[in-house]
Amino acid sequence: MRNLFDLLRRSRSAKPAGAFKFLSLAAVGGMALIALPQDATARNTVAFSPSVAPGTIVISASQRRLFYVVDTGVAISYPVAVPKRGKEWSGETSVDGKYVNPDWVPPAVVRADHPELPHFIPGGSPRNPMGVRALTLSHGEVAIHGTTHKMRASVGTAASYGCIRMLNEDVSDLYDRVSVGSPVMMTR
Repeated sequence: MRNLFDLLRRSRSAKPAGAFKFLSLAAVGGMALIALPQDATARNTVAFSPSVAPGTIVISASQRRLFYVVDTGVAISYPVAVPKRGKEWSGETSVDGKYVNPDWVPPAVVRADHPELPHFIPGGSPRNPMGVRALTLSHGEVAIHGTTHKMRASVGTAASYGCIRMLNEDVSDLYDRVSVGSPVMMTR
């Protein structure tokens, strides 16, 4: 029962209609949780350095977490996949674009390792590694983006070619919170 209340509280804070859908489905079809769309799994609010301004995205490669600072000393924490060995980066950048169901053209570095990849994967394709949302960064060919169903298990690991990979439900939540120009900091 406690998990039910946690789910309702999370649904109510994320999407008011989500709690209504849950209650309707529970009343009609028993506990039909599978019929609901997935909500962000890691909308944990955590204490954070008060020196980081609200609206800033901070990615901790060592923790494999992305923090979105929502207020002085408070951030939302999400699990992420970070760049793999040899592809790491750190420093400051900013969000320079926001895309829904982005197309993907594999960068040259990815194509060199995976020549079998198509030259173009349209947005919305289940094979598109960008997932449902992408926040491009002013740091080269790097983005904070969703993932494919097959690649979900990589979240929480060091697996990318420089991008920050999130669960689709989490990147959708973050996408709605940030603006073009939002500062981004990557720490090791």
